[in-house]
Amino acid sequence: MSQRNYLLNSEDMSLSDKRGYRLAALAAGLERCDIRGIGNVAADIPGLQGLLDANKAARVQHISNFIQNGAFPKSVDQRELVTGPARADLVVATALDEMVTAALAVVGTAYSCFQAVAAPQLLINRLVVFYGISIETVPIPVSELLFRTGGAAGNVEAMFDLQPQNTRLAYDCFFSEPVVFDPQQVFAVQVVARIVGPAARIHLHNFLFGPEGQTIL
Repeated sequence: MSQRNYLLNSEDMSLSDKRGYRLAALAAGLERCDIRGIGNVAADIPGLQGLLDANKAARVQHISNFIQNGAFPKSVDQRELVTGPARADLVVATALDEMVTAALAVVGTAYSCFQAVAAPQLLINRLVVFYGISIETVPIPVSELLFRTGGAAGNVEAMFDLQPQNTRLAYDCFFSEPVVFDPQQVFAVQVVARIVGPAARIHLHNFLFGPEGQTIL
C-alpha cells in the first residue's frame, strides 16, 4: 500500500478537525469490517453495496457521510482495545491494563507497546484501527513508532517519526491516516528507544470492532 505517514499534534487542531479524523478512522474500520465479514455493514448502510470493493476511497467516504450525524451500523459493536485480563481482545493478553513498554535498556532497540507480548494477535471476531498516539512519560523516551504485520520482525505497515513532538506542551497526536489490523492477524506495534530508562507509558488511540452482541463489554 502507499504510505502517507506523519503526525498532527492535537494542539494544532480544532474540535472539528479532531472529530473529522476520528470519523475517518471509524469509517476506515467499518469499511474493512464489510470486507472481512464482521456484521453486515453493506446492509446497514444504504448505497454501500453499489460501490465496488476496489474503490476504497469512495466506500470510506460513503460510510463517513452515513455516520457523521450519529448513525452507526446496527450489526457491528465498537469500543476501544484494552490490554490486560479484564478484556479478551487478543489471543494472548498481557497482565496489564494499560499499554506500556518493557524497560528501555538499549538505545535504538524497538520495544513492544504491549510489554510482554511482542507480536499480539487479534481474536477471530475483532478488528482494530489505530489513529493516534499519546505519551505520558517525560522526557519523551522514544524516537519512532512502527506498525508491523506478521509480528515483531514483520513487514512495516506504517512508520511515524516521534521526535518533532518533543518540544510540544502536549504529546498527543493523530496519524495522517489510520492503521487497520484484521481479525486473527498477528501484528506488532513498536517504539524505538532514544534514551535508557524505565518503561514508557504509550497509549495508542484506537477503535475496536466486533459483531453485534459478541463484543465483550
